[in-house]
Amino acid sequence: MIRRLLYGTVYATAGVLHFLHESSFRKIMPPQLPFKKEIVYVTGVMEIFFGLYMLLKKPGKWFKTLLKLFLVAVFPANVYMALKKIDLRGKQLPTPLLWARLPLQWFLIKETDKL
Repeated sequence: MIRRLLYGTVYATAGVLHFLHESSFRKIMPPQLPFKKEIVYVTGVMEIFFGLYMLLKKPGKWFKTLLKLFLVAVFPANVYMALKKIDLRGKQLPTPLLWARLPLQWFLIKETDKL
């Protein structure tokens, strides 16, 4: 239950941030992707959905599968951000922190099974 509350809050907050700081999220997307603004909004809605769902219900298999697929789908943005050392809202994160986010994504995928 505590894990669901924690992750639910984190995902919902991250989703809201997609709308508040849309341009920052657009910057971390690989240049080959079209419709960056739309993708940021769609992924924001998805994260809000994931977060609220975790806060309200114990996720089932379909939810966990969808969340894992989502985490895999957004992984290239994290790689691109680390490779290009992209700043967030004018703040340059330390390079080791940018690279540390990559294994964190796989940790989150494994954590999904524990929700």
